[in-house]
Amino acid sequence: MYWNGGAERLFGYSSADALGNSIDSLIVPPGHVDDLGRYRREALTTGFSTFETARLRKDGSLIFTVVSNKAVYDAEGRAEFVLITQKDVTHLKVLRDAKLVESQYRDLLESTPDAIIMANQTGRIVLANSQAERLFGYERGELLGTLVEVLLPSRYRGGHVAHRSGYFGQPRTRSMGAGLELYGLRKDGSEFPVEISLSPLQTDGGTLVMSAIRDITYRKGIESALQEKNVELERANQAKDRFLASMSHELRTPLNGIIGFAEFLSDGKPGPLNDKQKEYLGDILNSGRHLLHLINDMLDLVKIQAGRVDLALERFSLSEAINEVCTGVHPLAVSKGIDINVTIENGIDFVTLDKPRFKQILFNLLSNALKFTDENGHVGIDVTTVEGGRFRLVVSDDGIGIRAEDIGRLFTEFEQLESGTSRRFGGTGLGLALTRKLVDLHGGEIGVESEFGEGSRFAVILPLAMKGIAT
Repeated sequence: MYWNGGAERLFGYSSADALGNSIDSLIVPPGHVDDLGRYRREALTTGFSTFETARLRKDGSLIFTVVSNKAVYDAEGRAEFVLITQKDVTHLKVLRDAKLVESQYRDLLESTPDAIIMANQTGRIVLANSQAERLFGYERGELLGTLVEVLLPSRYRGGHVAHRSGYFGQPRTRSMGAGLELYGLRKDGSEFPVEISLSPLQTDGGTLVMSAIRDITYRKGIESALQEKNVELERANQAKDRFLASMSHELRTPLNGIIGFAEFLSDGKPGPLNDKQKEYLGDILNSGRHLLHLINDMLDLVKIQAGRVDLALERFSLSEAINEVCTGVHPLAVSKGIDINVTIENGIDFVTLDKPRFKQILFNLLSNALKFTDENGHVGIDVTTVEGGRFRLVVSDDGIGIRAEDIGRLFTEFEQLESGTSRRFGGTGLGLALTRKLVDLHGGEIGVESEFGEGSRFAVILPLAMKGIAT
């Protein structure tokens, strides 16, 4: 009904804004309406009441006021109006809160490595330890009573006021580094990245919020440098992949020519050959085919790493595919006197996979088993079904085996378990790495069990039918 000039200056509302509105909705923050009603009833009952509370200004900021309610009576002694006077005591509240926390927490907070700021419900700073003063560039005691927003760049201040009000409505602990991109503002106007933790603190004077602030400029610099380095490494890696792919093609073209002419000569089409000539041509063919296999492995590995391999699914006979691979490694098996025993569980016939890639998986495992098994040893292939519409392919041998500490390195590109093995058996370390990636492309799993000196069991689990378009 009446709103004087002092109320306009204190709360920011003009008389025209205020008249006719409920004081509850105008200047009373959420959570304080009950207090207002209680003291109003006391004034109407006893004639007078007074209390200290928080009040909301038009700009959204909070202040502390001392409120006095006085009942105004009519001629018949009935309470007709309530005369409310309010005095801003925000600064006095800050001083009281500061004295309270200074006596209880100053020594403790001075011993912490982080900058510590404590603020009350109005957002005024009631304590800043020396680390905070140095971090933000202020003199001793200079921050006392200022709004915490002075420590934020201007672009964050408006949003922070609303955030602060919401925090006091539901105070909760927020740990350091909660995923927010935050910046602090020094007195000289310079900005720096920070991490902040928030903790509500209950005191005799009400709820305060304690903020631990950490300058992460150095860490951000390291992260930026690492990111730039990662970009450089990725570019270098892509250049390497392009180079390897290009070189692989360049190498395969003349190599195919060498193999083709060697086959042409070996077949005796230009004329008859003696035994020595046939032997030499056989060596050329074997070496050329081995080199072509290595180049193909490298090219496939590069393509998979670059995400340029698409599976061509088709329905095929599993037993026929296994026999084709066994035929391919037959010369090596015969030369070492090794029989390959194949066992396929009844009911497993046709599968839907990328047939060439499946054969490549089996070929790599089977050729390794033969290579690392001594003469007249044992190599087996066992196929069984497993739950979930999948099957398990196990290639076993009784060869040299693998040390337990070396198993984790098996599927890494260019890894050889020991130089002695590499010199004795040869190889580049590409085969198992490529095999794992081909298994992954099929959505499968690969694992190994081995005992050094006793042999190994490589197990691959693949779907009986991959989802997709089968040719």
